[in-house]
Amino acid sequence: MVNCIINGKALQVEDGKTILEVARDEGIDIPTLCYHKELTPYGACRLCLVEIVAGGRPGLEAACVYKVTEALEVKTDTDRVKSTRKIVFELLLARCPDAEKVKKLAAEYGITETRIKLKEKDNCILCGLCVRVCAEVSQRYAQSFSGRGVNRTIQTPFNKVSKKCIGCGACAYLCPAESLKIEEAD
Repeated sequence: MVNCIINGKALQVEDGKTILEVARDEGIDIPTLCYHKELTPYGACRLCLVEIVAGGRPGLEAACVYKVTEALEVKTDTDRVKSTRKIVFELLLARCPDAEKVKKLAAEYGITETRIKLKEKDNCILCGLCVRVCAEVSQRYAQSFSGRGVNRTIQTPFNKVSKKCIGCGACAYLCPAESLKIEEAD
């Protein structure tokens, strides 16, 4: 067990838990799009950013991947956290303006439009849920990340139809941007 403080409340929590797990256990709302409790945390969407104020490296960190340590002090709702989340929501809305789950979550946090204009829209938010569920649950590895930076995408190996895909649909089911669709064969 380790002792930590989240939003001013002293807690004794199980060693190895992430800030997000502890916050959810305590009823503290932290938004996420790339997190699923059955998959390895990845920290891609950056919506779960929290502010470390003591006991660790001070600054903003992704709560889904940051493990709670002894004497860690975290704040989940500071002005810095709120303004950063607002920018992340705006970026996500600019990237995938038609994704209902993204729009709904952004609206819950008061963000209904974006000031950001992107040249290209892409309904994939690069959260990696599809890649992780395919690797960790289906164990098929039918898709993965490709490229780096602004050229990063999710695709099948060599961008060809993957013979490893069994059509389970787990990737489409978990996709928060609804960019994956399962088509039935004729």
